[in-house]
Amino acid sequence: MKMRRAVICLLIMVSILALSGPALAETLTVKMSYNGPPDEVNNAVHYYAVNFKKLVEDKLEGKIKIELYPDSQLGTEEERMELLTKSGLNQPIINVASYAGMAPLLPELYAASIPFMFDSYKAAHQFFDSGRYWSKVKEEFKKRTGAVLLEAVEEGGFLAFTNSKREIKSPDDFKGLKFRAMDEGQVILYKAFGASGIPIPWTELYMALKTGVVDGQMNPATYIIIGSLYEVQKYMTLANIQYSDQFLVVNGDLFDGLPEAEQKAIAEAAHQANVMTREMVESQDAEQIKFLEEKGMKVYAPNEDEMNAFRDKGQPAYIEWLKATVDEEWLNMALEDAKAANEAVK
Repeated sequence: MKMRRAVICLLIMVSILALSGPALAETLTVKMSYNGPPDEVNNAVHYYAVNFKKLVEDKLEGKIKIELYPDSQLGTEEERMELLTKSGLNQPIINVASYAGMAPLLPELYAASIPFMFDSYKAAHQFFDSGRYWSKVKEEFKKRTGAVLLEAVEEGGFLAFTNSKREIKSPDDFKGLKFRAMDEGQVILYKAFGASGIPIPWTELYMALKTGVVDGQMNPATYIIIGSLYEVQKYMTLANIQYSDQFLVVNGDLFDGLPEAEQKAIAEAAHQANVMTREMVESQDAEQIKFLEEKGMKVYAPNEDEMNAFRDKGQPAYIEWLKATVDEEWLNMALEDAKAANEAVK
């Protein structure tokens, strides 16, 4: 009798454990860090992070919880990438990194920033969603760092030229003008057009434009609004200079330790959130350009021949400069993919 009662108790305990197993399963908490404020309207990367978090948590039914750390709360770009790429630390971290965080680990990524590569947003999407160059970049990043690169996250509109002197429709219109340059590559680009590039910090740009230290600059519409540059700039040229993006990377120990189905769910969530961000950014960009026109800026969109003139004059000089950092094979691959993407979405 005692033996029978013990067996029944044991069976009941096993049944209870079997039923309560999933409820007792521990939720994995993952930290996600990125630049900029927790502002879904003005910071597209935060908008992306909010949607990525929701999609992951919904798809995995609470198995993973993502905590958001905007404003670089987990450290500088370099510190976050160092923490994320170190193996064996058991650090469940996801990071949205800019070129400043990624390029020191993978300089080949600069091949995706060659000016005038894309004729449209759709072409840029095609390039990053299915291009041979992008696939190889992801493979190489995993090989060098152990971390996983999932998406090129759209963070703003294409960079545009602005200036206070005259409308720019061709490279010749740059001659004699002075532009604020963010890096050496921009200095090279302006020089190719017959202008000069002067390094000026963002915090000093408005006054430099107002006082004539420089005549113009390049930025997406969103930054022109944030910096009130429309008050000191008259002309804007939508030349699709560079596609503005950052990069979603996941700690290798975390990602590789997950079941394949969960890895797939995270990758799907990463892309779905990016599609949502693209729609928001591109809609917002059109509205922002309209806002700048209402503020008195004269906005010009070059035609195909004019875009080709910018490309033919600007790209060779920029590529020649980039060859000191990036192997020509990567540059050619990126340019070929961009050309194919432009033709595919016409």
